[in-house]
Amino acid sequence: MQTDETIINKDKIPEDLFPLINGLCTVGADLAKTIARGSLGQTLGGAVGENSDGDQQKALDVMADDAFADALKTLGVRWYASEEQEVVVELDPKGKYALAIDPLDGSSNIDVNVSIGTIFSIFEAKDGANESFLRPAKEQICAGYIIFGPQTGLMVTFGEGTRFYILSPDTGRYELANDKVQVPEDSNEYAINASNYRHWSKPVRAYIDDCRDGEDGVHKRNFNMRWVASLVAETHRILTRGGLFLYPSDARPDYAQGRLRMVYECAPMAFLVEQADGLATNEHDRILDQTASELHVRTPLVFGTPYKVDRLASYHDLPEKEVSALFASRGLYRD
Repeated sequence: MQTDETIINKDKIPEDLFPLINGLCTVGADLAKTIARGSLGQTLGGAVGENSDGDQQKALDVMADDAFADALKTLGVRWYASEEQEVVVELDPKGKYALAIDPLDGSSNIDVNVSIGTIFSIFEAKDGANESFLRPAKEQICAGYIIFGPQTGLMVTFGEGTRFYILSPDTGRYELANDKVQVPEDSNEYAINASNYRHWSKPVRAYIDDCRDGEDGVHKRNFNMRWVASLVAETHRILTRGGLFLYPSDARPDYAQGRLRMVYECAPMAFLVEQADGLATNEHDRILDQTASELHVRTPLVFGTPYKVDRLASYHDLPEKEVSALFASRGLYRD
C-alpha cells in the first residue's frame, strides 16, 4: 500500500485534508481488492472474537482496522477512535485531526456478497482524546463512507454539499461521478427490519402500518419495503433513490436507544444526508444537534427525505388512542 501516491483528484478537497482523504481512499482500494477475491483469498467472514461493544468480529473487521490505523499514522491524525477498539488511540501527537471510523460496516454480509463499507468522521483534534469525539455532531468537518459493491465508491462531504466518486477499474483512481448528490424528494420506499415489529413503540408501528396499507391507507400510495442490514448500503440507496430509513428504539433489552453507534455511524451518516438536502433524527430531534455521552453510545436513527422524516416524528405527538392497533384515522391527516 502506497499512501504517498495520489489516488483521487485534489480538486474541491480542502488542501489540509487531502493527504488524509487520499490515505483513506488508498486503504479502501486495497480492501476492495481483498474483498473481491472472496473465498479465493483468505477467509474473511469467519468469527475471530468480539469488539469493545460485544458484537462479533469478522476477520475482515480486524484486518481493515489494522490497515487504516497503520496508514493514518503519518497523515495528520492525532486521535483514532475505532468501533473495533475500546479506547481512543493516539497515532500522531502533532496531528491536527480526530478520526472516528467503523472500518467495515455490515461485515456479516461478507460471505453473501452484499455491499458493505467503511464509515468515517473527522473533527479538529482537541487536547483530550475522548473530548475530541464527545462533542456536538455538527462540529464534524468531514464525513463519508467507502462502499464496496458492484462499484467501489467514496461518498463524502466537507460541509459544502455531498459528492460521490467511483473507483475506476481502468485508471485505478477515484473519479468524480456526482458533484452534488441530493436525496430525491419523492420515493415509495422505506427501510426497516420488520422482524422487530412486535418490539417497536406504538408510533413507529402505526407509521409502518399506514405504509403497509398502501393506497387504501392514509398515505394514499403503495410502498415497497427494503432491508439490507448494511448501513452503508441502506444509506447509499437513500442518497440515490430517496425514501426513509428507520432503526428505532424498541422494547428489547439493550435496544432502548436503538442499535447504531452515534460516533461511528449515526453522526457521519447524518452529516452526509443533510448535506444532500435530506434530514436525520433520533426519531424526534436532529442527530447533528446531539452530543455523544460515551464513545460507543447508541442512538435511534431515522433519515431520508425530509418530509418523510418529519412525518414519522409527528406520529410521536399523536394521542395514545390514535397510535393504537387498528386505529385508521390519524388526527395527523384530518382536514
